Amino acid sequence: MLAALRRLVLLVLLCSAVTVAVSALLGLLAGAGLDRAISLGFYGVGCFLMVSGFFVGNRGPARLKSEDPAAGPVIPGFGSMGGRRLRWATAEEQRETINHSGVFIALGFILVVIGVLVDSRHSLI
Repeated sequence: MLAALRRLVLLVLLCSAVTVAVSALLGLLAGAGLDRAISLGFYGVGCFLMVSGFFVGNRGPARLKSEDPAAGPVIPGFGSMGGRRLRWATAEEQRETINHSGVFIALGFILVVIGVLVDSRHSLI
């Protein structure tokens, strides 16, 4: 559990550093204040990660059997009809999907909270 927390903190620090750098650069190019640009960057990246986590978590239980585009039926003169052959996801694949979704949503929420703390337009106290 401690190793997972350490990885989450490292992920938050890495995402925060990249968000601050890119937001500061874009803010300077746009002529916005530095604190406003950084807070908007945290809001944007955090919301993007939360929405991404939502869609990753809503992936259905069906998976492609083969990534090969020629796996579908072949009709002479027309080539492959692109029929997709599906299989049910294993329990491990479903667990991995839910875990990825949780990481995206948690990381996005943490970045939005950091954006609220950095935003100078509103006082929290």
